[in-house]
Amino acid sequence: MSFDYRVNPQAPADSLEAKQPTVDNGLDVLDPARYYSTDFQRKERERLWPRAWLLAGVTSDLPEAGDYTVFEVGHESIVLVRQAGGAIRAYANVCPHRGNKVVLNERGSAERFTCAFHGWQFCTDGRLQGITDEDSFHPQLVAHRPGMPEVRSETHAGLVFINLDGKAPPLADWIGLPKGYLEMYEIDRMHVVRHVRSEWLANWKTGLDAFYENYHLPHVHPQTQGVLEDHAQYDLYPNGFSRMIVQLCKKSHRLADQETVDAGLQFMMRDAGMDPDGFHGPAGDVRAAVQQSKRARAKRLGLEHYDRFVDGQLTDSWVTGVFPNVQIGCHPEGVMIMRFLPHPTDPERFYYDTMTMFRYVDDPNYTVPAWMGLPKDVDVSGAVRPNCVFVPAGMSPDLGEVLDQDVELVPVVQQGLHSRFYRGALWGDQEVRIRHFHRELDRYLVGER
Repeated sequence: MSFDYRVNPQAPADSLEAKQPTVDNGLDVLDPARYYSTDFQRKERERLWPRAWLLAGVTSDLPEAGDYTVFEVGHESIVLVRQAGGAIRAYANVCPHRGNKVVLNERGSAERFTCAFHGWQFCTDGRLQGITDEDSFHPQLVAHRPGMPEVRSETHAGLVFINLDGKAPPLADWIGLPKGYLEMYEIDRMHVVRHVRSEWLANWKTGLDAFYENYHLPHVHPQTQGVLEDHAQYDLYPNGFSRMIVQLCKKSHRLADQETVDAGLQFMMRDAGMDPDGFHGPAGDVRAAVQQSKRARAKRLGLEHYDRFVDGQLTDSWVTGVFPNVQIGCHPEGVMIMRFLPHPTDPERFYYDTMTMFRYVDDPNYTVPAWMGLPKDVDVSGAVRPNCVFVPAGMSPDLGEVLDQDVELVPVVQQGLHSRFYRGALWGDQEVRIRHFHRELDRYLVGER
């Protein structure tokens, strides 16, 4: 019997909450060398990363003309710049003279860019502005006025995407999610309040696979059973996109005691602005009570966008996969963007890039949900964009108890993939998102995309 868990069996078929139809991606057992082979990494570098749309940044990081941020993937470095007319455009972060990186800072604001090697200058629209000692160059060499090459870019729902080879279909046609899905969260009105990039000793796909299912939760994160249902609804969308809906404020079906409102659920109620001492129902009623409390709080604070959400979105995590390497945990208060970035040369290292975004409200009772794992001293007002904190391999990134457990697990999985006795993953119905992702990946590698 096929696994078909639904968070709301009564959801209308056209609802964003509705369970999506099954997609037949076959039962192939794939060669585990895809997780460590340098040849497979080369194919991805040539056929995946240049062809797919890549999430390069968020619009709120670029509020004013001249604001810029740098995105790096593999050997490529791209500068996103807000233009005088309001548009965001992208440029290769490379000087056409000798190949030096022009922009060395992670982000900032500039009237022009100057190469630190020989002082060539470029406008924020990529045009060449000046060549140091230009009369020392043969005119034929610089007659074409070499600037910073523009990279194709588009925005969607407060997110900035780039396409390196410029041949991808329009972004609106490529995004496989239903119309209005990401837009309803109004990510463009959120700000990054924490940014951490940690290096993990594993292939980027090993990391992504681990985050694409809840099947491991009872065994790796047993502490979550008191606050979430690990049987998630898994939905598959076109072009490798996917989702799982994880019910929060609800005990796992695996726990024998389904009545007691224990410490975990009390914590979730307080986090939603409720007083647990005033709640006298069973554990099974907590989720609905939290939803009602959040609606009332949103109405009091004038947060009209809450009216567009179904009840489940007020408590649950709509964990959305954006092919090829992004997962977004979507919540009305904020989102957590996870990017799984490949190491430029080592197929058994990757960077886990997490941006925690929050929609600030000037009210002491409305703050970052505790499950986001933010340290207590983090400024959540959005007034200052925090720098990205880089955590090298072997050190804890301090992302919260659950994510730090994944940091320990994923490299062990990577080691096991090398065993001569391991033949490849046997993905079950709770791992359909993983198979869906790899099926789309292979379409790129064989030239179907």
